[in-house]
Amino acid sequence: MGSQENVKHLEECTVSNALGTWVFSVLGALVAIPVGIKRKSLGPLVFFGTTGTMLDIIIGVSQCEREHAEHQMKLLQDSQNATTTTNTETEDSSSMT
Repeated sequence: MGSQENVKHLEECTVSNALGTWVFSVLGALVAIPVGIKRKSLGPLVFFGTTGTMLDIIIGVSQCEREHAEHQMKLLQDSQNATTTTNTETEDSSSMT
């Protein structure tokens, strides 16, 4: 069940980060509008709009993957610390007898 929770958290994080970034989409549109007017074409809007959107999605997903990796490292360190503490307590109790 813990595995399903991690997957669900990763999916939610990916969706929120992918939808939460909009900077490059707006910049692409702001660049494309004057270029499109000058060339009298919608091509620049398509190119810069899709490029900006893809950059936003890629940045959002990579940020989520980084957060997930940090979370996994923290869990691993916590489990190693708990194992070390348990082993130390066991050695202390056996040396007292």
